[in-house]
Amino acid sequence: MIDIYYVEDDETISQTVKEFLERRGFQVSIFQTIADAKLALKKMCPTLVLVDWNMPDGSGAMLCQWIREGWKELPVIFLTVRGDSRDIVSGFQNGADDYIVKPFELDVLLSRIQALLRRTGDVSKQYLSCDAISLDQKRMRVYLGSEEIRLSPSEYQLLLVLLQNKGKTVTREKLLEKVWDSNGNYVNDNTLTVAMKRLREKLRQPACLKTVRSIGYILEDMK
Repeated sequence: MIDIYYVEDDETISQTVKEFLERRGFQVSIFQTIADAKLALKKMCPTLVLVDWNMPDGSGAMLCQWIREGWKELPVIFLTVRGDSRDIVSGFQNGADDYIVKPFELDVLLSRIQALLRRTGDVSKQYLSCDAISLDQKRMRVYLGSEEIRLSPSEYQLLLVLLQNKGKTVTREKLLEKVWDSNGNYVNDNTLTVAMKRLREKLRQPACLKTVRSIGYILEDMK
């Protein structure tokens, strides 16, 4: 299923687009503010984002720039009013991949989406995130907000396993097996404790990373 996030405050337009695209096999989630779109992106990366340029809590340029800080290859199409060339230039400068001028034909929107996805593919599984923490599996990079965090190989693997199992408790035994034993490095339980302590320090004690006493650890989005 191709997941599309549509950032649009006009309910009539957004519902029309949603119904049209969902009849063609897409899954569309609508966000009426930039703030709501950011919260959703922190929880799950979609396949593509449609961004209206004028939102009640900011411009599409702000959102595009923010997306590029943590999701560098996530396809973004912005929607702008006819003849507003400054918006078009700003959109590309801030990371949009394509634009469509309003009002637009739904078939044109569909063809632009399909063309962009043919170029980019589905990158949604490349990115994992939990609250302010994001991980780019292709580049093996970790970010806290827009700041890149340098981790050791074991710290990176530890975070990766937790993010891949977000919302589930991962036992200490499983973490030891996945992060160390799989490489033939047989270590004691204290190694995990020390690595987790260092990871938390580098990520500035994130509230979303919790200890499940006597069992293991869990990463889950804060409400």
